[in-house]
Amino acid sequence: MTEDPTTTLQRLRGSIDNIDAALIHLLAERFKATKQVGHLKAEHGMPASDPAREERQVARLRQLAEEADLDPAFAEKWFNFVVSEVIRHHTEAADGR
Repeated sequence: MTEDPTTTLQRLRGSIDNIDAALIHLLAERFKATKQVGHLKAEHGMPASDPAREERQVARLRQLAEEADLDPAFAEKWFNFVVSEVIRHHTEAADGR
């Protein structure tokens, strides 16, 4: 017997909600780690950004996205968005904020 479309929709949305929750928790963990990096960089007078690492990460994430059947351009946009926030945090740490 085929599942009712409304039931299917609710089931799929439940899965999406669970994935969204997991993503938020993973991002929070990522930012905890990058906050530590920011304090370390500030303490040792290191620059807030590392363009060479960012370039390597973009290439790595684009490859992972391709393997996962995700648009690599989207993965790069996501990474650039996250990195811009990380750099802001690192700059604030360096400024003592």
